[in-house]
Amino acid sequence: MALFQVRRPATDLESPRHFMDFVDYSLPPHLIAQEPAPERDQSRLLVVHRQKRALSHHRLADLPDLLRPGDLLILNDTRVLPARLLGRRKRTGGKCEGLFLRSLPDGSWEMLCQTRGRLTPGEVIAVEPGPLELHLLEGLGHGHWKVMPNERASPDDLLRRHGHVPLPPYIRKGSDTPADRDRYQTVFARQEGAVAAPTAGLHFTPRIFERLKERAIAWSFVTLHVGLGTFQPIQADDLRQHQMHSEWGELPEATVAAVAMCRARRGRVIAVGTTSVRVLETVVATGPLRPWSGATQLFICPPYPFRVVDAMITNFHLPRTTLLLLVSAFAGVELTEEAYKTAIEKEYRFFSYGDAVLIL
Repeated sequence: MALFQVRRPATDLESPRHFMDFVDYSLPPHLIAQEPAPERDQSRLLVVHRQKRALSHHRLADLPDLLRPGDLLILNDTRVLPARLLGRRKRTGGKCEGLFLRSLPDGSWEMLCQTRGRLTPGEVIAVEPGPLELHLLEGLGHGHWKVMPNERASPDDLLRRHGHVPLPPYIRKGSDTPADRDRYQTVFARQEGAVAAPTAGLHFTPRIFERLKERAIAWSFVTLHVGLGTFQPIQADDLRQHQMHSEWGELPEATVAAVAMCRARRGRVIAVGTTSVRVLETVVATGPLRPWSGATQLFICPPYPFRVVDAMITNFHLPRTTLLLLVSAFAGVELTEEAYKTAIEKEYRFFSYGDAVLIL
């Protein structure tokens, strides 16, 4: 049986609805990384050579030697907020978990709240160990609530003092440790606003950047605040029915200029992470590359005409997700299937704290 559940050959695909057949796979649970690699740049790196239709095996530390002088890396500099809050319902004493999603204009927050039983407006959640309290103002549907903190401080300040690292549930069931404050964050993170890490960037270290500099390989930054929707599996069998989640992004003028210079020297634009891909391709979907900020709901699935990105670094993604569809669109469905099958056979480590793929 094929790794991805294939019912029709790739050459016979007539519409996006059939591509869901190619992104649903089974993964042995022991391959889901529960801890990061002891050193960031010692993660394994599976290189996918699209033209040669070949695979090779490396370490992230090898990356500068796998690229060419004149190439340009585009990295996502979003910073993950300690957005997970643990507490109890003051009315019942029951446990309640919340995830900060965004600040609203009136000073309230939008949060995703989970608890046994049914929450009601007017309830108060006492965040442990205190003294922060969250007053539930209004249900927004699907577990989302408008809440008001009892402390008048910025969300960043309150979350730093009271929050936990919002690890995805497949890592230790979401239970963080003090070490995650550092390791679930890129070394170049600076724009606060994400509730999930841009995981392809987690492998980079100062010594990699130093080696890139020695090799005359440049880098620049975009911002995409990774949202909760990045983990959500696609429920629709027909992709035309899928509602893509929205995330806020920014393409600064300096990065636009860096891409132009890269093109002038005939270098390649290499996106670090699917989030960097989405920012770049969002902008050129409506015109030339230019400074931009705003929300993107760009949904990339096969076939897709990539206009900016020439190569990509990414982690291994969950089945039935838009991230895996994006990778399949870039590398090709059959080559993506071969890469994932090989990664499982060679026991690469998967998902957020796992190993990486370089698609050339």
